Amino acid sequence: MKPIACVLVVVMTTSLGAQEPAKKPTKAEWQAVVDRATKYLASRQVDKGGWSTDKSVGVTGVVVTGLLQCGASPDAEPAAKGLKYIESLINEKAGHIAGADPRVGLQNYVTSVNVMALTTAKRDGYRKVVGNAADFLKKLQWDDGEGKKPDDEFFGGAGYDSKSRPDLSNTQFFVDALVAAGVSRDDDAFKKVQVFVSRCQNLKSEHNQSAWAGKVNDGSFIYSAAGGGSTKTTDADLDGTKDALPGYGSMTYAGVKSLIYAGVARDDQRVKAALGWLRKNYTVESNAGMPPQLKDRGLYYYYHTMAKTLDLLGEDEFTDDKGVKHDWRTDLFRAIEKRQSADGSWTNTTDRWMEGDPNLVTGYVLMALSHCQPK
Repeated sequence: MKPIACVLVVVMTTSLGAQEPAKKPTKAEWQAVVDRATKYLASRQVDKGGWSTDKSVGVTGVVVTGLLQCGASPDAEPAAKGLKYIESLINEKAGHIAGADPRVGLQNYVTSVNVMALTTAKRDGYRKVVGNAADFLKKLQWDDGEGKKPDDEFFGGAGYDSKSRPDLSNTQFFVDALVAAGVSRDDDAFKKVQVFVSRCQNLKSEHNQSAWAGKVNDGSFIYSAAGGGSTKTTDADLDGTKDALPGYGSMTYAGVKSLIYAGVARDDQRVKAALGWLRKNYTVESNAGMPPQLKDRGLYYYYHTMAKTLDLLGEDEFTDDKGVKHDWRTDLFRAIEKRQSADGSWTNTTDRWMEGDPNLVTGYVLMALSHCQPK
């Protein structure tokens, strides 16, 4: 018989030790989650083939991209019908994919997500449309065409259109679209992106001399460097040069991904500093860096950006600042699985940035799941 003291030590060690890692999903488990989501989306598709078209014509691009990335056939419903809806948004005269007479503020975001959807469909017939859309998007980038020089905080970024203040969220989708469209990494658009994205980082360096850059100086990324800098980590959404501007997870993953896509080396101080912050703040339970009362703000946007960025890095395990290795695909899948509603959808109780719309959020989740598929 073992001494009681020995038994107590074993029990205490087990209860106080590190949490057991999540169990890897099987291909069948992954597919079941995707199938439930697909069934839900098929039930919510409107007659013309889109989703939530009364709220934004951009939701359909997110949904179709997610469906196709998770293995749906572009020739079968509901993806085929969704592609037909996107085709109806092609504006041959203007070159964008945002409709016949879209609100100006939608042109960048909607065209970008629709480029992603059409390229994921892998149809030769879309090549010209995608090429025209890429040319249109490049015209929206803040540069000499808008009277902005490299020393201007607007330079190199993309906003909702060529008149809106640029931000890292719109720039992320802009970059994703150009990459999907096959634009050469030597294109000047990517060089300009480096300038803007670097200025969105809490890192005082030759790349960012903003008044706020060195106040936090932890490598995280904020929402926008333009207009004196702004972040989204408070209810007030801090804005201005006098305040420190804390970064957060979704924008930090977006910053890393955009820098790498734009040609910045992975051993560059900007990428290393951002990854250092992400290792320190690794989580799938909240949008990292958000305060407790706002932890779910932008959670599903965070999921798809996190998944795409970590997949781009090519690491099956992400090591945190304590040296613990995380199977991020498993962690993310289990976090997503437990949040799926009985009807197959996901929605955010924090209805910010349209995450109260289950169609948009379910599209985001499918995009994330495409990077978490068991090998």
